[in-house]
Amino acid sequence: MSKTSAMRDIDERTNLAGNSMFELLLFRLGEAPGTQKRELFGINVFKVREIMVMPEITAMVNAPPSVMGVANIRGQMIPVVNLPLITGCNPTKGLGILLVTEFARTTQAFAVEEVNEIVRLEWKQVLSAEGTGGGLVTSIARLDGNAETTRLAQVLDVEQILRDVFPEQHKAIDESVTMPKVSIPPGSVILAADDSAVARMMIEQGLQAMDVKYIMTKTGKEAWERLQTLNAEATAAGKSIRDKVALVLTDLEMPEMDGFTLTKNIKQDARFSGIPVIIHSSLTGTTNEGHVKSVGADAYVAKFVAEELGATIRSVLHR
Repeated sequence: MSKTSAMRDIDERTNLAGNSMFELLLFRLGEAPGTQKRELFGINVFKVREIMVMPEITAMVNAPPSVMGVANIRGQMIPVVNLPLITGCNPTKGLGILLVTEFARTTQAFAVEEVNEIVRLEWKQVLSAEGTGGGLVTSIARLDGNAETTRLAQVLDVEQILRDVFPEQHKAIDESVTMPKVSIPPGSVILAADDSAVARMMIEQGLQAMDVKYIMTKTGKEAWERLQTLNAEATAAGKSIRDKVALVLTDLEMPEMDGFTLTKNIKQDARFSGIPVIIHSSLTGTTNEGHVKSVGADAYVAKFVAEELGATIRSVLHR
């Protein structure tokens, strides 16, 4: 792909995000445990750097069971994770495809049985999977328009998977570092939104270490509804919403309403436009950072370094 066509591709996907849409790469991992059905799984295309035929893999001594080894991909040694093994699926066709992904400052590859297609979806077609028993799944995507007959794809919680496989690389807080406290107005909170359970836990650990009060929500829609409730409470008490909410901290990828839409809603509403918004995302890269600015966010910080998150929060609050 030429540099010009690559940039055009990036611009197109960035425009999708601005219209509450995204592209989901669909793949299969083999027969699901207990059903022998070959279910569809999905990952945001923005996270996928490359799709390739399975290269030669070098097994590593004392690697975790789910790590097949490392692959030399364009001179970079990249760990290869056996995704079917983690999900309990049986790849009857073998592991023929590698998804090279960039996620939360790290590069890793996931071995899958096959890749199917890329579909374009609205975030409202993606529903939270929390409480449905799928601990490694953040959400379910409805792939077609008909709600009763649509195909479904499970969107994996890559943050949880990476923390399980590489716990030392995916810690919220370095215990050897003392976190500076963050000062927010008395009685106010940081309103946070993230659909990943492990991400929420890591964010909460960081905010607690900063001695900050917070409200944690699971989707952009829940955060938006909570913000309106807090505004009604503030108005009834003769106060401003800024007396209740010091700052909004949001993920980008979330079911029902993504972080881009939440940010636009806040910045385009006169009641909330003065509330600072920080986007905290595993979708790293200058393209995403540029789009964050275009929707009015006050800052962007990549997951997961609590010290950088704290520094970003302090910087935005002091402006």
